[in-house]
Amino acid sequence: MASSHSSSPVPQGSSRDVFFKKEVDPTKHIRPVQSLPDVCPKEPTVTDQHRWTIYHSKVNLPAALNDPRLAKRESDFFTKTWGLDFVDTEVIPSFYLPQISKEHFTVYQQEISQKEKTHERCKNICPPKDTFDRTLLHTHDKSRTDLEQVPKIFMKPDFALDDSLTFNSVLPWSHFNTAGGKGNRDAASSKLLQEKLSHYLDIVEVNIAHQISLRSEAFFHAMTSQHELQDYLKKTSQAVKMLRDKIAQIDKVMCEGSLHILRLALTRNNCVKVYNKLKLMATVHQTQPTVQVLLSTSEFVGALDLIATTQEVLQQELQGIHSFRHLGSQLCELEKLIDKMMIAEFSTYSHSDLNRPLDDDCQILEEERLVSLVFGLLKQRKLNFLEIYSEEMIITAKNIIKQCVINKVSQIEDIDTDVIVKLADQMRMLNFPQWFDLLKDIFSKFTIFLQRVKATLNIIHSVVLSVLDKNRRTRELEEISQQKNAAKDNSLDTEVAYLIHEGLFISDAFNESELTPIAIDTTSQRNASPNSEPCSSDSVSEPECTTDSSSSKEQTSSSATPGCVDMMVNEDMKLTDLELEKLANNIQELLYSASDICHDRAVKFLMSRAKDGFLEKLNSTEFITLSRLMETFILDTEHICGRKSMSLLGALQSQANKFVNRFHEERKTKLSLLLDNERWKQADVPAEFQDLVDSISDGKIALPEKKSGVTEERKPAEVLIVEGQQYAVVGTVLLLIRIILEYCQCVDNIPSVTTDMLTRLSDLLKYFNSRSCQLVLGAGALQVVGLKTITTKNLALSSRCLQLIVHYIPVIRAHFEARLQPKQYSMLRHFDHITKDYHDHIAEISAKLVAIMDSLFDKLLSKYEVKAPVPSACFRNICKQMAKMHEAIFDLLPEEQTQMLFLRINASYKLHLKKQLSHLNVINDGGPQNGYLGVLPT
Repeated sequence: MASSHSSSPVPQGSSRDVFFKKEVDPTKHIRPVQSLPDVCPKEPTVTDQHRWTIYHSKVNLPAALNDPRLAKRESDFFTKTWGLDFVDTEVIPSFYLPQISKEHFTVYQQEISQKEKTHERCKNICPPKDTFDRTLLHTHDKSRTDLEQVPKIFMKPDFALDDSLTFNSVLPWSHFNTAGGKGNRDAASSKLLQEKLSHYLDIVEVNIAHQISLRSEAFFHAMTSQHELQDYLKKTSQAVKMLRDKIAQIDKVMCEGSLHILRLALTRNNCVKVYNKLKLMATVHQTQPTVQVLLSTSEFVGALDLIATTQEVLQQELQGIHSFRHLGSQLCELEKLIDKMMIAEFSTYSHSDLNRPLDDDCQILEEERLVSLVFGLLKQRKLNFLEIYSEEMIITAKNIIKQCVINKVSQIEDIDTDVIVKLADQMRMLNFPQWFDLLKDIFSKFTIFLQRVKATLNIIHSVVLSVLDKNRRTRELEEISQQKNAAKDNSLDTEVAYLIHEGLFISDAFNESELTPIAIDTTSQRNASPNSEPCSSDSVSEPECTTDSSSSKEQTSSSATPGCVDMMVNEDMKLTDLELEKLANNIQELLYSASDICHDRAVKFLMSRAKDGFLEKLNSTEFITLSRLMETFILDTEHICGRKSMSLLGALQSQANKFVNRFHEERKTKLSLLLDNERWKQADVPAEFQDLVDSISDGKIALPEKKSGVTEERKPAEVLIVEGQQYAVVGTVLLLIRIILEYCQCVDNIPSVTTDMLTRLSDLLKYFNSRSCQLVLGAGALQVVGLKTITTKNLALSSRCLQLIVHYIPVIRAHFEARLQPKQYSMLRHFDHITKDYHDHIAEISAKLVAIMDSLFDKLLSKYEVKAPVPSACFRNICKQMAKMHEAIFDLLPEEQTQMLFLRINASYKLHLKKQLSHLNVINDGGPQNGYLGVLPT
């Protein structure tokens, strides 16, 4: 056995094994085996430990194990060749050989299973022929008998003389004990023991020699095969040498030139990279001076873009450059400073924009500056700039009212500002026309203020929407680009994989020569100047220095209109769509908030003036004028801001309710005084009241305008003509009709008080009905006015007045119904109740007139007797009273009502006459009593 630098152990086998074939197929792949040296040379004189020499060989295993040159016996035989640090490692499976498992032999097992069964069956039937030679068998038995003479202790696998029990068994101490005069015997015993051990050794050697003789043929065959193998390896070594020479020539002729060209190309690319890197470093070196220049011109967007680009370059392309190790932190601090500068700049812009004179026609102040600031704030995610604008709006709204009051008060000479120091007290000194002009001025200023706020917020809103639209388009383009790149990468990966399969160096060359120049060109296009010179402090023509600054100027100037806002949107806007949509909603809410702020300040101004009851003391015309002004302002702000603010509307409603209460109380008090002084006599109808009634005839209720310049005085009429019918009325009813029309006109002027006015008007009509009933039917006028009696003329006049009011109730109902919401129609039932009450009152008056005549008939006919003269005094008196009744009501009531009334009176008269004649036992028999009845009234 031998070992070498690359040899492997020679396989061992039985006597029937064949180690090597004599004929070797040169086409098959044979693993080379190095030859075994024949001799053990002297001590080596060569010190090369890496080159194998003959001095590294050993003849046999004892020579290898007993090498005197080693300091100690190695625990592993193979460490002699591979060193003391040799460690057995797991052999990595070959990539070119498949993993063999039991499944690979399944088909083979199935094919030979039948043959195996047949072989076993034949083997059992025909036992194998005894091929052993009897001589060999006899010799084998003899050797076995000889070996049995050797004690079993020598055959144990764990035999070791260092064991005391084993040593005592092999060499008993009793044979070496010389005490007691037994020396000769012990010497003989020792000699006998030596001979016995020598005999055992001879037996073993004879058996070993016999075994070697049995395998001599295989040994000599192995030696012969070893010489043949050495000749084959020699030829192989020569063939390998020739192949290497040819490969070296091919490499020199065909490869070295091409590889040299590739190396030069790689070197050139590396030089270009270094040059571009130096140019990029020169450009980055000018970042801070360029940022200072941009900040001096308020180009915040350009400065931020330059800082962001520089930070990206530092992190990607200039990472690890020692000279720029502090530049990143400096740029971060500079970016924080720019954030503060932009916030301060936006606050200054908001103050100057909102506090400039409101008579200026320009709605937007420095639009380019605003767009630039908004882009910068969005880029830095400073989304709270709307809060600054909101606070500035509140302050500006307060200043607008304060300045308007100061200007108005300074124009009034009657106000002594030295005595009245507080501005609110000075404002309360204004009369209604002056205060109304002040309120109108405040509302106009607020309208202009809201228009400016809307214009500014529209610019900000358009910027946010342009960024949002740009984000969506960029995301769509990225998705399309990713799809294209995925398809391109698949084809590129296939080509590169083919090159890698052919050779790793070719793929490296391909990556460097094909892919890298693309990245180099991209970087050079972004960082290199047209003349390929580094950027200097005097010249900022490099893209790194000018792309963000000069282009931002162009973008700012070109974004004067909202349609060009998206020109400033770049790839650095890292806001999400949700944040941008929320910001856009906040901008719209800020516009609503501006309207609410103006309304809240207007409400405080109104409440400040209403402290002394000033607004409650306004007459109808003044309050209606004020209400229309406030409603106009509410509509204007709703048109500007898109949403109605409720604070001023609520204040107007509150004041309107107070006005309605005062309006109603004044007219109810006035009606009460008129009724208390009414003598219930027919009054003349002035021409203006006739015109008032005529204006209602076309279905529209409105107070007629006073005609200016007409000096002709028309005489009053005796009756009021309404739709062809004559109404004899008292003065109170004429004024009541005017009051009713004032209620209806107030509803037209102040629609918000329609329901309240309906309730108050119903209350007023009920009050007139109940009060007139008390005064006439209840005879309250006797004590209140001092009338002597309530005549039939008073009753008829009261009935006619009630009929006039009943005539106008449907018109009033229709007027209110047209101004009520459908859900409020239930309130119209008040007019139905009032109509019923008035009809009941009219019926009671008619019954009262009949009752008067009925009592008269009862009184006169109770004294009637059938005797001369004819006609009797009783009938004459009855006729006289009925004539007076007819004379009293004929001019007051219509003919139809008069007829119906006298029919009822005639029925009462007949009833009383029949009763009296029955009492007198007068029968219509044609006797003398019938002649005394005389002419009876019919």
